[in-house]
Amino acid sequence: MFDDFMFRASLAGLGVAIAAAPLGCFIVWRRMAFFGDATAHAAILGVALSLTLSMPIFAGVLVVSLLMALAIATLSERGYAMDTLLGVLSHSSLAFGLVAVSFLSGIRIDLMAYLFGDILSVGTLDLGVIWGGAALVLTLVGWRWSALLTSTVNPELACASGISPKRENMILTLSLAVVVAVAIKVVGVLLIAAMLIIPAATARPFSRTPETMAIIAAIIGCGASLAGLQVSYVMDTPTGPTIVCIVAILFGVSSAFRYFIRPQKTHA
Repeated sequence: MFDDFMFRASLAGLGVAIAAAPLGCFIVWRRMAFFGDATAHAAILGVALSLTLSMPIFAGVLVVSLLMALAIATLSERGYAMDTLLGVLSHSSLAFGLVAVSFLSGIRIDLMAYLFGDILSVGTLDLGVIWGGAALVLTLVGWRWSALLTSTVNPELACASGISPKRENMILTLSLAVVVAVAIKVVGVLLIAAMLIIPAATARPFSRTPETMAIIAAIIGCGASLAGLQVSYVMDTPTGPTIVCIVAILFGVSSAFRYFIRPQKTHA
């Protein structure tokens, strides 16, 4: 039987994995990996803002992550190369956030907990925020699933069908900001993008439909979260990085299946 803190940590990991899975699929399909990374790095600025204004961490991180995502979307439409833009904003936002945190006087802050997560310290209020955010993300993505898929596969077809790709991008951006805000406690800003991308990439070889890929990604993320917690508890390793290590190993297994097992079945 889990101790109370392990039970809360398990619920927190499951909430983040479930929220990140469908969103991660769209990030993989749209090749937006660095977009998620840049949004996550901006979260440290949100932490500094929250502590300065004595507001909830979730609120500050959500606002700054959303502003970062909107800035990227706006600047990319004005002729900036996306890879250059993401590289500049990702690293500069992280640097500015770390500098801003250093100016906070009289406030004790465990910076490592925000960089790499501190899932074992999750409390009841944190669980409410994580699962509330997960419910919001699942509702948004589920409500717009068909429109998001259409605008991802063929923006021209989406426009012809009366779907606005720009609006769908905004919904995706809002969902990403929410996931970043709820996941910072679990895996930290440096590892959030990994939990978005790796489970979805791992699920891809086993999926025949977009819906199947999202479900398998959620299962992989949940399994990695629980396994990572157990391994971290037994081996006394950092929990957030351990969870990402587990899901990375699963990605390796998935890659082996894709390149060795499936071709053999195809030629049989």
